[in-house]
Amino acid sequence: MTILIGQYDSPFVRRVGIALRLYEMPFEHRPWSVFADAEKMSAINPLGRVPVLVLETGFALTDSHAILDYLDSLVAQPLCPRTEPQRHQVMKVTALATGLADKAVGLVYERAMHQPPSALWETRCTNQITAVLRSLEADRAGRNSPWWFGAQMTHADIAVACALRFVVQAHPAIDLSACPALKAHSAACEGLAAFRQIDQPFNGPAPR
Repeated sequence: MTILIGQYDSPFVRRVGIALRLYEMPFEHRPWSVFADAEKMSAINPLGRVPVLVLETGFALTDSHAILDYLDSLVAQPLCPRTEPQRHQVMKVTALATGLADKAVGLVYERAMHQPPSALWETRCTNQITAVLRSLEADRAGRNSPWWFGAQMTHADIAVACALRFVVQAHPAIDLSACPALKAHSAACEGLAAFRQIDQPFNGPAPR
């Protein structure tokens, strides 16, 4: 059976797990930590990063973009359109959402690993997070469809919801009051069974 490695408090692992659920693809979940299980992780992925998807052949796919691209190739109706211009439009929002998640994760590590954390780096990450939230809010607010690009959910919807969930839990000081469209989008996603099943409260690394 296919194996998904990584904890669901990672927005990157979570978006892969949700896609697997939506595609109704069975898988085994191994909630390994990149810290506590570093030795096991490095044996499969030399980068020691998650997510990792180990196929039944034993081949290990890494990086959520690559994993989801592979999963999309297996289904008739993928969560990323195969035709343009819809494809690159979905990819743009997805990239902004995963970039948002990446900056939020980076801020967690900065605060956990460096005491005191770099004020310059904290400001840079916070400004980038705020700018992406502002851009995504404007985009979502301008759409009247149930999902970002119409009646059907895409990877963009999932990536944004996973990133928002992480930001809210990992950085409660970040103000989302100016993002009502994003908050409504998040609530719609989190109400779905796949999102409720693939969920884990944020449990970041302990400060060193």
